[in-house]
Amino acid sequence: MAIPPLSIEFYLGTAIVLYVIGFYCFVSKRNMIKLIIGLEILIDGAHLNFIAFSAYANGGLIDPLVHAIVITSIVIGGCIAAVAMALILSAYRQYKTINIRELRRLKE
Repeated sequence: MAIPPLSIEFYLGTAIVLYVIGFYCFVSKRNMIKLIIGLEILIDGAHLNFIAFSAYANGGLIDPLVHAIVITSIVIGGCIAAVAMALILSAYRQYKTINIRELRRLKE
């Protein structure tokens, strides 16, 4: 018995939830690691939208170009997260904090 395909509203709703969670991390958190996690969640919401719109625009056919672009974006996002973590580690070793507000006070 085959599972019926989900509607595009399900994917868009899930993407909106990911956007809200990621935006909440940007607004409320001051920890740099949590900000990077929030950024990755926002990017995942964009990936989900991109794949869902491509599948429904082509009548359910799978477009390999969209999947290749999303996979490339995931790899680039992983590299950006790794570089950001290295910068956070360096900032922690130097200033003994990863709180953004405290680091901004040190700038003065």
